[in-house]
Amino acid sequence: MKLSQSFRMRLFAGFLLASLLPLLLCAVMLLQVFRLRLDSQMDSETQGQLSSVTGALDSLYEGFRKVSLALQSSPYVSPALATGQRESDMVYSELYGATEGSRSSARFDLYDAEGNWLYSTGSAAPQGRLPTQWGVLRSARESGKLVFSQVDGGEGSGAVLLQGCAYLTTPEGAGAGYLVITLTRSHIAQALEGKYGNRSQLLLLSRYWRPVYATQTGQAETLAAQLRQRLLAGEPLSAEGGEFAYRLAFQEGMGLYVVLQRPQALNQDTRRLLTTVTAGSALVCLVLSVLMSISLSRQMFRPVARLQKAIGEVERNNLDVYVTPYQNDELGQLAQRFNAMVSALKRNQEQLLENQRELNEAQIRMLQAQLNPHFLCNTLDTMKWISKINQVPQVAVMSTDLADILRFCISPDEFVPLSREVELLRRYMEIQSIRLSEQCRFEVELPEELETCLVPKMILQPIVENAVLHGLAGVDNGVVRVKVWTEGEETLKISVTDNGLGLPPELEGKYVRGFESDRSHLGLYNVDTILKKHYGGESGLYLARRSDGPGTVVTAVLPLRREEREC
Repeated sequence: MKLSQSFRMRLFAGFLLASLLPLLLCAVMLLQVFRLRLDSQMDSETQGQLSSVTGALDSLYEGFRKVSLALQSSPYVSPALATGQRESDMVYSELYGATEGSRSSARFDLYDAEGNWLYSTGSAAPQGRLPTQWGVLRSARESGKLVFSQVDGGEGSGAVLLQGCAYLTTPEGAGAGYLVITLTRSHIAQALEGKYGNRSQLLLLSRYWRPVYATQTGQAETLAAQLRQRLLAGEPLSAEGGEFAYRLAFQEGMGLYVVLQRPQALNQDTRRLLTTVTAGSALVCLVLSVLMSISLSRQMFRPVARLQKAIGEVERNNLDVYVTPYQNDELGQLAQRFNAMVSALKRNQEQLLENQRELNEAQIRMLQAQLNPHFLCNTLDTMKWISKINQVPQVAVMSTDLADILRFCISPDEFVPLSREVELLRRYMEIQSIRLSEQCRFEVELPEELETCLVPKMILQPIVENAVLHGLAGVDNGVVRVKVWTEGEETLKISVTDNGLGLPPELEGKYVRGFESDRSHLGLYNVDTILKKHYGGESGLYLARRSDGPGTVVTAVLPLRREEREC
C-alpha cells in the first residue's frame, strides 16, 4: 500500500522522522561542534607556539643587532680592524662585553675589510678567508645593516646553519671590517627549546623556501618541497583530510619562515573511529526509533481502525454497531460522538420509515377521497336538473355553484390565475347569499392587469368564509369586499374586508400562528402556512381593524407572479 494512501503508514513515518531526524541532526551537530572546537583549540595553541618561536627569534635578532651597534660605537674595534691589529686586549674586552648576553646563542668573529679573521669569541680560529665580493659579507656591506644567510654546514649539532654579518665602519665612514655571527644547529635548538609543544614539529625555511633547521632532519627536504609546491599552486598549506596541519609565520630580521607542523585535531584514524561510532549510534537509534514508532502508531491507529470498521458496518446499514471508547481523550471523544451519531441516524431512519408509512397512508386516503368529490359532482349535476324540472331555481344555483367549487378543489393545478380564484369566491358567496336570505353582499375590486397574477389555489375562500361565519355573525346587511393591488413592482396584496364585529386589539398585526388548537381559525392558519411555505417568512397574513368603521381587514401579502402565456 502506498504511503500516501495509508494513514497508519503516514503515522508511522511521522513518528519515525520526528524521533530520528532530531537525533541524527544533534549527532551531526555535536560531531561538527566537537571538530570545530578541537580545530579552534589546536589553532589557538599552535598560534601561541608560533608566536613563542618567532618571539624567540626576534629576541635573538635584537640581541645580535645590539652587539653590532655596540661594536660599531666602540673607539677600539673599528681602528683595530682597519689597521689589521691582532691580539688587542681592548678589542677583546669590547667584544666580550658587547656579547655578554648573546654569547651562548652564537659565535661572534671580527674580520678586517679584506675578509681576514682577527678576533673571535670561540676557542678555535676559523679556517680560510671569507670572500668579500659575494655571500653574506657583500650583502652586509651593500645593505648597511645586519643580514643573515643560509649555510649548508652538513649534519650534526655543530653544523653551521646560519651566518649573519654586520659591516663596521670607522668614524670617518670608511670600511673597517665585518662582524660575523655564526649559528650552529645546537645554537638554534637551544634558543628555541621549549617554545613549541611536544606534538609539534618545527621547520625553519630561508627566504627561498630552502630548509635551514628542522626538528626532523630527515624529512626537512621533502616537507619543504611539498609546502613550496602547495604555495606555488595557490593551495592551503594544510591539505583537506591530511594527517598534519601547518601554520606559517615570517621573521623579518633573520629572513626566516617559521613553519609549525602539528597533527590534525581529527586525523584519519580518529575520523574513522568517530564515523564508526556515529554510524553505530545512528543504527541503534534507528532500530529504537522504528520499534517505538511501530508501538506508538499501533497504539494510536487501533481506535482509528475500530472506527473504520464501525463505519464499514454503517455503510452496510448495520446501525447496531458500537465503538467502545477505551480512553478519555480526543479519540475516545470521537468514538462517543460516533456512537451518538449512529444512534441519531438509527432514530432518524426509524422516523423516516414511520413518516413514509404515514405518507403512504395519506396518499391512499387522498386517492380514496378523490373518489367522493367526483361522485358528489355527478350527484349535484343530477340535483340541478331535477330542481330545474321541478322549478326550484335556488337549489339549481346552489348545486351548480357547489359542483364548480368541488371541481376547482380537485383540479391538479397548484397555482391558478387570480381571476379564477375570484370566480370561485363569487360561486361561494352566491351560495352564502342564498343561505343567508340575501343579507350578505359581495364586492370585488380587481384591476384588469392583475387578473393573470398567479396565486396558490384556495387561499381567498378560507379568509372570506372566516369573515362570513365569524365577522358577519348577527350583522344585518353584511358586506365582504375583496381588493387587489400591488405595492412596488414585486409585491401583491389582497385584502378581505368585512363590516362585522371587528377584531380584538391583541390580534392586530402580523398573523401569529397560535390558532392550531382553535378549529374556528383553522382556515387562516392554513392560508398563512401555505403562503410562508411557498414564498418565505416575509409573506403571510396581516390582521387589522377597519379605520372607517366596525369590521376587520385581513391582508394577504405575497410576491407578484404573472401567468406565462404560450405564443
